[in-house]
Amino acid sequence: MFVSRRDVGGVDQQKTLDCKDLHSYLKTLPATVLDRLYNHPATCLAVFRELPELSRLYIMRILFVDQAVPKAIMGSWVSPNSAKELEDIVKLLTELRLWQEVEMQGGLKGWLLNPTFRRNLKGALLGGGNDWSMKPPTDTDPKARGIAILDEYAMGRWECVLHFMVGSHQHEVISSDALQILQHAGLMKKEPGENQLTITRDGFQFLLMDTSAQVWYFLLQYLDTATARGLDLIDCLGFLFQLSFSTLGQDYSTDLMTEGLQKFLQHLREFGLVYQRKRKDGRFYPTRLALDIASGPKKSMLNTMKATSSNQSSGYIIVETNYRVYAYTDSSLQVALIALFCELMYRFPNLVVGIITRESIRQALRSGITADQIVSFLRQHAHPECYKEPPVLPSTIADQIKLWAIERDRFIYKDGVLYNQFDSQADFEILKNYAQERGVLVWHTIQGRKMVVTKEGHEEVRKFWKRHSRNGSM
Repeated sequence: MFVSRRDVGGVDQQKTLDCKDLHSYLKTLPATVLDRLYNHPATCLAVFRELPELSRLYIMRILFVDQAVPKAIMGSWVSPNSAKELEDIVKLLTELRLWQEVEMQGGLKGWLLNPTFRRNLKGALLGGGNDWSMKPPTDTDPKARGIAILDEYAMGRWECVLHFMVGSHQHEVISSDALQILQHAGLMKKEPGENQLTITRDGFQFLLMDTSAQVWYFLLQYLDTATARGLDLIDCLGFLFQLSFSTLGQDYSTDLMTEGLQKFLQHLREFGLVYQRKRKDGRFYPTRLALDIASGPKKSMLNTMKATSSNQSSGYIIVETNYRVYAYTDSSLQVALIALFCELMYRFPNLVVGIITRESIRQALRSGITADQIVSFLRQHAHPECYKEPPVLPSTIADQIKLWAIERDRFIYKDGVLYNQFDSQADFEILKNYAQERGVLVWHTIQGRKMVVTKEGHEEVRKFWKRHSRNGSM
């Protein structure tokens, strides 16, 4: 028998950037970190706020019960038709360590709310205990910043990162910390023998995400490196959750912040999440980018910022049924984003004209951008005139973009092992049946006596064949 390594064809599902929500991220943390995290009332309130409605109802019903509640009683709080939903709730709250299963007197099974979470959530909801919110300075800021200025500052700082990714040099150079995060996240990479960073497939997908999802994903990558930077992950997360409950336009004092949090604040300042005129001022202003950070990528802050920032940030794209794209903008960043999936034809001081073609879409797909991301981007940035006669994006355009994507989403190649040149049909059937029973058989054909097994299952199949050959020769 002859064995060789081959690529095996299958259905292709284009990989999309994994942007976890708050709960998905918390599930990845060790149990000890989660337990410490719930010592922060702001964290408990943020986690509670993002729970599904039924989960919040369960938490509130047992919040003031200091002992375990039997499972049978808690199960009676929902109708029998909601058994699957209750099962999902139990799984979620258990994975987040918000409650645990305990054995009660008489052998009954029950659920007991995490005492630390209960205490701090009650403090956040009802008051009392240690004060956990940030405090404004005792003096008035003579150079106070308004909401419009904070919005402009936040988007300006954040667009510096995006400009760097698309290769625009109109904005100031980003910090070394931001460069490290871009590399750590796999959004940019340095090719062998080159000094400059180049954007990756994930980076192209990142550019077409909405602003809130971009900021949240960027922060998750930063938190992955917090320990290496000498920062306490618990303190950083607690401070982010405190920011999410702050008031836009209100300044807050830095007097009680530790050295580590002061360092963390400077990094948030670089990314546009807080505004601080000078470090020695002893005060900072949270920006809109930081207010809903605990909501992760689910809520879009971009639409809110559009209404309060310059007209440049409002919807600016019109797509016609002839595949022409008109972008009313003079922003080099917005033009660069459109060029990711359009062929640019004309450029005027405040207008760019392009066309969506099969080749431009295929080029975007090869870069790692998905059809859904392109369609979502065009809808999200549609010009206000498009809303007067829905749909904002012609259905023929959206359908055609997805059809062009389907053309290439047919096969994916992964390692497998080919077995052929069997001495007899009986040997082929024995090995094929063994691989099939183990669930590692990918493909086989009786004609020619050929079969393919997964790379992971190859070693087990090979050992079986050796034992079979040895016994057969005796």
